[in-house]
Amino acid sequence: MAYQAGDTILDDEYNTFVNSAVSPYGYNHFAGTGSGEYGLGQTEIAVTSAGTLIQASQWNALFTAMDNIANHTNDTLTSRSQVSAGDTIAIKAAVEADLATLAASVAAGSPNATALATNAVGSSTNSATWNSTSTIERSVTFADADKMRHFFNAGGKIRIDPSCITGIDGSKDTVFNDLTTTAIGNLDLGAHATTRSGSGETLTTNGLTNGFYDLTTSYTTLIKLTSDNSGYTSNTLEIQAKLDAAPGTATVITIKMIAVDADNDDTYTSPNTSGVPANPNEAPRMTLALIEVYPTNGEGLSANIQSLSNAEVSNSAS
Repeated sequence: MAYQAGDTILDDEYNTFVNSAVSPYGYNHFAGTGSGEYGLGQTEIAVTSAGTLIQASQWNALFTAMDNIANHTNDTLTSRSQVSAGDTIAIKAAVEADLATLAASVAAGSPNATALATNAVGSSTNSATWNSTSTIERSVTFADADKMRHFFNAGGKIRIDPSCITGIDGSKDTVFNDLTTTAIGNLDLGAHATTRSGSGETLTTNGLTNGFYDLTTSYTTLIKLTSDNSGYTSNTLEIQAKLDAAPGTATVITIKMIAVDADNDDTYTSPNTSGVPANPNEAPRMTLALIEVYPTNGEGLSANIQSLSNAEVSNSAS
């Protein structure tokens, strides 16, 4: 039904504002436990029984809760005053529209949220140089599937920070440093997309439109770059991600970094009058570091939303 400002609110109308699980969504659906891309894990507001008088405190609790979520998502809500005991409890302006705005922000992964902080969630480095393939996998685990959803719904991201240990092998150091630190930079996997802070090199596979809700139990390529350095245009770096179950059931996300050194470097010749490294065909030790960009309680949420643990899944180089 259509709601107009000034109409006397009925108990079932109030309950729709609070608890509707269908569009237009109620507060509890997008801010409470919710399901799928809706839900932030906040304390839910109680509904009222049929025929019960709506108290001013109930109406004000809804206003306050909406304001808290708007503070986190950085949405602007309609200005409205709270009510006092004894007032006629009438529907306030644009409540339904404001609830829809908040629900849409949460469903989009709270893209405008700024109450975010960072925490390292594990790093792995190859034990030696290599000249064929380096593969590193690391996982991040959440306490339960709801916590994982709420993390991404509130604007959380898994930041993938690849690098290599340079200063050992000459030109291939430069190749893989360019592919990681320079070209990828920070790769932030969010609810519905992945962003890359770096630039450069040849973009071979662009999977940046994939986010948490696009992942499956098989690896999805987020990005694959090919070196544009002369003499090394067969060398690549690829970042993939997968879940242990479908979004909404999953509790573990696994990130895989695959570096391929397909180009030979035979610039060393005895007695090395050119001054190149004695082992120019060895690629540098690769590092895969993960960082959680987690939602904090700084602007409306009741608590920080973070992962539970992390682990190295595999680490090989040949």
